[in-house]
Amino acid sequence: MLHRRAIIAAIIVSLCCAASASAQTYSVKKPRRHFVTVSTDWLNTQPLHFLEHPLQDLVGRDVAAAQFESYEYRTRDEKILIDVLEFKRRGRGKGITVYPFGLSVGPALALRGSIEDLPTIRVAFSGAGAPADYALTGGRAYDLAAALYMADRSPGWGLGGHAFAGGGVGRIKSDLGDGDRYFAEGGGGLSSGPIGVELSIKFAWNHLSEPVDHKFLTVPITVRGTLTF
Repeated sequence: MLHRRAIIAAIIVSLCCAASASAQTYSVKKPRRHFVTVSTDWLNTQPLHFLEHPLQDLVGRDVAAAQFESYEYRTRDEKILIDVLEFKRRGRGKGITVYPFGLSVGPALALRGSIEDLPTIRVAFSGAGAPADYALTGGRAYDLAAALYMADRSPGWGLGGHAFAGGGVGRIKSDLGDGDRYFAEGGGGLSSGPIGVELSIKFAWNHLSEPVDHKFLTVPITVRGTLTF
């Protein structure tokens, strides 16, 4: 009887040891927290509601799209013809993102500062009462944003991912004059170790006071190369 009990006890101990070893073998290594991301950005900016802003703001009257003409727009009273000479879509930018409480797995607060090119915009006006030609050149936006990240990073060089949404405000510097803007932005990305790539879409409402008070909407679609520490 004692011999049988000893055998049973030995089996139980062996099973417990095996279970403990298995738990240690398959324990998940948690990725460390990261606190800073720097990025270099490639932008492709799309106009939005361009007829209303800035064209109607600049001429001070209702504007309509022209059909089968050598110009793109005209005022509804047909007195002013409007020709969009240039809207440069491609631009560059750079930024730095700080995670005050760290970024690893789960939600995280992010604070981002960035500098990005604004599109070069050139518009010619002709006709009775037409304003002077418009040229927005050398434009840059200096933005500050807050965002909520949802991250699933992996330890080491494993593949991880994240998504984010946020918004902020910015200042505009250009050859035409200074202005301000506010925006909302969302996107996501993939990372392996410290290296990553990110895709974002931003809706920006830009405001300038020269040559007259006017606004314009831009939608930069941005690809970012990132390095996270």
